[in-house]
Amino acid sequence: MEILDNFISEAQSIAWGLPLLILLIGGGLYMLIRIKFLPFRYLGHAIAVLRGKYDNENDKGEITHFQALTTALSATVGMGNIAGVAVAIAIGGPGGVFWMWVSAVIGMSTKFFTASLAVMFRGKDSNGDLQGGPMYFIMEGLGKNWKFLAVIFSVAGLVGALPVFNVNQLTQAVNDLVLKPAGMYTGFNSNLTIGIILGLITAIVILGGLSRISNTASKLVPGMVLLYFGMVVIILAVNFEVLPKYLSLIFTDAFTANFYKGDAFLGGVVGGLLLLGIRRGAFSNEAGIGTAPMAHGAAKTNEPIREGLVAMLGPAIDTLVICTLTALAILVTGVWETSSANGVSLTASAFTQTMPQIGKYLLLLCIAVFSISSLFSYSYYGTKCMSFLIGAKRATYYNYIYILSIILGATTDLNMMINLIDTFFAVMAVPTMTATILLAPKVIREAKRYFATLKKG
Repeated sequence: MEILDNFISEAQSIAWGLPLLILLIGGGLYMLIRIKFLPFRYLGHAIAVLRGKYDNENDKGEITHFQALTTALSATVGMGNIAGVAVAIAIGGPGGVFWMWVSAVIGMSTKFFTASLAVMFRGKDSNGDLQGGPMYFIMEGLGKNWKFLAVIFSVAGLVGALPVFNVNQLTQAVNDLVLKPAGMYTGFNSNLTIGIILGLITAIVILGGLSRISNTASKLVPGMVLLYFGMVVIILAVNFEVLPKYLSLIFTDAFTANFYKGDAFLGGVVGGLLLLGIRRGAFSNEAGIGTAPMAHGAAKTNEPIREGLVAMLGPAIDTLVICTLTALAILVTGVWETSSANGVSLTASAFTQTMPQIGKYLLLLCIAVFSISSLFSYSYYGTKCMSFLIGAKRATYYNYIYILSIILGATTDLNMMINLIDTFFAVMAVPTMTATILLAPKVIREAKRYFATLKKG
């Protein structure tokens, strides 16, 4: 087992190495330059689309633009925003946040292209129903000769969508913030109970299909984002006198890396900090991995560019807003310098310091909703991959494997499984980004046509 653990750990670090980051960041930057930042000029229009101004019941698809975005966001807004940012600051200091922002802006470009393609090249499953996602835009956009890429994506998606990381972190948070302080923690039995409860909640939602998943996500996610935003505003208000100092430090430290404790890269510590920030940003918003296009491909619209614009808002909300809130809470309270904690525990320290009585419980509520809502979305992604590989009628078998893996995630120390899932996430990005870069000229043509009609209108 130790040999296998070391092998998977090595595979994960190779998979998330420089070649993948060049593909994700370089590919996103290439598309951003090719389209000349055009979609960024229409963010106001994207919000109008999101609010339902252009919704048409007769358009093809299953869910609204808003439900598509909240389903995609419920997968990405989670431990990456609360624990991942804390890891970036613990290792890299304030400067890591700047490089997360850079990754988010490039991620917005990637999401625009991948979600536009998910609607532009929808395919039919074995039931004859319209479906979107990387496996379908590879087949419909590039042709049957590229099917091997669609199969690689779908096989990797079956493992990548398993929820063990989220469940493992949520179980840890419940234990550390509630059960242990109350003297109620009983080891394996506590973990098993949490796992069974999460499994039951997830089963009730996911066995109801996409409409129930999207309805639940569209109700849960916005409320929790607002609660989290409100709590951080209180933390910033209490520590407002040091806020300007830390905002400027994010920019200056990005190019000096004075607080960086990790390995050097490209000949220096600034390179190491850049790599850390971009990796954490890519990990947080999942731009280019290929999960979100599966949700956006189900949106009710006949205009691919509209869905691309809505999808762009994902990394903005996920990384530019929520990750920045977490980062500022950790920085202004000073816990990043005074605490040896890392991950979710470091974020909890910042909340507890400012709101001693209720801070950690409100944070736990946000963590719970973010994590549980991501359980719903990932089951949908895994089912779509299964449907592509073995047919829509047998796809629901995946849900039962998925529910069992929730109990597994809660009851085991899952470093090996987490590394395995991270590796498969990286594998998913290769076919997604390859196809997106090859099909980018078609999106650019469609975007020019769509924006031209907007001006005329």
